[in-house]
Amino acid sequence: MAIANLLETISEHRCFGGTVGYYRHRSAVNDCEMRFAAFVPPAARNGAVPVLTWLSGLTCTEETFMIKAGAQRVAAERGLLLIAPDTSPRGERVPDAEDAAWDLGLGAGFYVDATESPWAGHYRMYSYVTAELPEIVATAFPADMRRQGIFGHSMGGHGALVLGLRHPETYRSVSAFAPIAAPASCPWGQKAFSAYLGPDPAAWRDWDATELLGRGRRSPHTILVDQGLEDPFLAAQLNPEALEEACAAAGQPLELRRHAGYDHGYYFIASFMADHLHHHAAVLGAP
Repeated sequence: MAIANLLETISEHRCFGGTVGYYRHRSAVNDCEMRFAAFVPPAARNGAVPVLTWLSGLTCTEETFMIKAGAQRVAAERGLLLIAPDTSPRGERVPDAEDAAWDLGLGAGFYVDATESPWAGHYRMYSYVTAELPEIVATAFPADMRRQGIFGHSMGGHGALVLGLRHPETYRSVSAFAPIAAPASCPWGQKAFSAYLGPDPAAWRDWDATELLGRGRRSPHTILVDQGLEDPFLAAQLNPEALEEACAAAGQPLELRRHAGYDHGYYFIASFMADHLHHHAAVLGAP
């Protein structure tokens, strides 16, 4: 219980018979205070439930998903515990982009473990999401850590794909909305990877889903991806066709759905959120 006792409850709110909560704790991994949100479904009163971690996109916080995605009703019905961490470390000692750019530094952790100065001391979102935060969740909530899934949006979609492919034994189900599917080949990814991981593209390969698929990484079940065709970032940043080609070559089952008229934002996400929750529930054995 020591870990759970270190959690500070910022606020809790009744929602569809469950609870949406916002929490703060000291992170040893990121060497700063971190925040995350959780939705605990009513089924958790009767025992441990599956855990579904959401990774948000650039500029978002731990609040964005809980406020905008409209996930709680179906999560309550299917008995899914939702976890939504912040998108980067924050605080006075945490470095930010010198020009306060929105695609690097605060709000733009890219779910990697940085190796380069000045980022390496704090920007370790990969280790935070895959190791430190799950330890807290397992202790503080009625979570069945044997049944975990991961999903996300944009930068967080990249994170979900990479973490799911790197840890198939942990994340049994994977999905994404408008993911940055080949970050080593797009401006957002190249900027972040150069800063966090250094200028050598060889160091980026472990953080690119298309590269991982080409090197034998797999998810145990079909990956679900939704992409809006009116997304302003589609052509330059997202490259879903690269993911499609990599999955086909690797024999990785992929359901890539393209939607006319939808853009990159949370109206798009909310429109298809129920499909993603049902997808994860089916894999994780939720009722």
